[in-house]
Amino acid sequence: MDRVPILSLGDVLLVSIQVDLQDDSVLALQEDLAEKIVATGARGVAIDISGVEIVDSFIGRMFATTAALSRVLDAETVVVGMRPAVAITLVELGLSLDGVRTALDLDKGLRILRGLAAARGLTDLDETDVLLAGEGRGVGDIGDTATGP
Repeated sequence: MDRVPILSLGDVLLVSIQVDLQDDSVLALQEDLAEKIVATGARGVAIDISGVEIVDSFIGRMFATTAALSRVLDAETVVVGMRPAVAITLVELGLSLDGVRTALDLDKGLRILRGLAAARGLTDLDETDVLLAGEGRGVGDIGDTATGP
């Protein structure tokens, strides 16, 4: 089983999923991410799914569960880079991903996380780190599709 890498970018963790996930790798990812949030004190998590081509109901629920897990550990989550086919499949499966923020690309996702941190009065997010991390990544530049509260 391949482990999904989790990179630390200041107070943001970047999870870049570049393979189709299996049930066991999803569970390992959630465990690894929870441990990394606690170890680093991360305030934000960006999950890049631009490499994901196929989703099923389990994987769709994983996004919502991971976001809820992160919130419990005091970190906000945004899912970035969703392909149109993945979005269509999630809707067809009846998964609305309530509470999961989304953005078209990593740059927009990092801006959402910065905004959430500012709204919570957290100034830990290093804007320089976040801006540098967002350069040259993502799948589109049409506008963000932030959802949730």
